[in-house]
Amino acid sequence: MSAPASYLLPLLQLSDSALPTGAFSHSFGLESYLERQLVHDEATFATWLGQFLHQQLTYSDGLAVRLAAAAETRQDVRWLDRRMAAQALPRQVRVAGATMGARMLQITGLVAPCQALREYAEDVADGQCAGHPALAFGLAGRELAVPLPELLSTYLFSTLTSLTQNAIRAIPIGQNAGQRVLRAAHTEVADAVEAVLGLEPDDLGITAPALEIAQMRHEHQRARMFMS
Repeated sequence: MSAPASYLLPLLQLSDSALPTGAFSHSFGLESYLERQLVHDEATFATWLGQFLHQQLTYSDGLAVRLAAAAETRQDVRWLDRRMAAQALPRQVRVAGATMGARMLQITGLVAPCQALREYAEDVADGQCAGHPALAFGLAGRELAVPLPELLSTYLFSTLTSLTQNAIRAIPIGQNAGQRVLRAAHTEVADAVEAVLGLEPDDLGITAPALEIAQMRHEHQRARMFMS
């Protein structure tokens, strides 16, 4: 019996839905759609999740993972970090990126310690960078020698899994419904990975205005379960 690829177990650890990054406390605008009853059941959530994946996540975190994995210098990572902070116009999303990024940096530093992650952590601690989980994940993936399509698929699907778990609690929908949504998302993730691989660096930050507006509105919602 052949041994699993050396990166498999570290990658599974970093993509675990129980990873303590704080993802469970963020809906990235989903709660605004719940409040307006635009998302209210399995079907409407599945539609929202696909739109979030293709209209925002692909052009933000997805592309950032790819660019971080290809970053050649410390300055490249700093440039990416500045771009990720600048493109996150909703304040809650920007703060979520920084808080989750700090936790992801700590965890990746344990799972895949390397000079690039140490330098990024130093820059975050010094205030030169804000921090973002996609960048830490991309740097760790490069250190682990994860093939880029697998790295992207894992990050994107992990994000969808976290959002689905939040939807199960917030809508609510059942656990089986959540699994149906995730199974249907397999093809969507494959399509998103193909899209990410064809993007240019200047595509970083493209998003749908309606998603950003919903994310901005969330900060002023009267009652909230989530931080974003």
